[in-house]
Amino acid sequence: MAAEGRELGWEDSIKQDDQDYEPIPEGDYNVTIEKFDRSRSKGEGKLPPCNMAVVYFTVHVPEREVTIRENYVLHTSLEWKLSELFRGVGLKKEGEELRMDWSALPGKTARAKIGLKPGIKDPNKKFNYIEKLYPKDTSKPAFTPGGF
Repeated sequence: MAAEGRELGWEDSIKQDDQDYEPIPEGDYNVTIEKFDRSRSKGEGKLPPCNMAVVYFTVHVPEREVTIRENYVLHTSLEWKLSELFRGVGLKKEGEELRMDWSALPGKTARAKIGLKPGIKDPNKKFNYIEKLYPKDTSKPAFTPGGF
């Protein structure tokens, strides 16, 4: 999905203060992994600084598409979340040991439960997040974007 607008130059003027973002309602949606970035978490609570994957999901809603960014911290205490990601796109089976292949994720599709949470800076603003990725059932036909 191409972004609307144009590239800004270093000396261009800017005016817009806030992005008019309307979250989608909570519920189950088809998603496609757009891309991922390798990053590093700063460490919070009981977690030390760790490798982290920032995964960008495109949520397919009949009237528009929404991008949700989700962090996956590479730590054994969060292994369940990593397994959920790889099971959700059909790269891992239940109980199976899997070497994570991050380059295989872009373009993969899944079914996700999308939730709403309050913003950190402004609790009155609500933002979407991936609440759960459902395990991919290989007996069902594969989802194709736009094929609702």
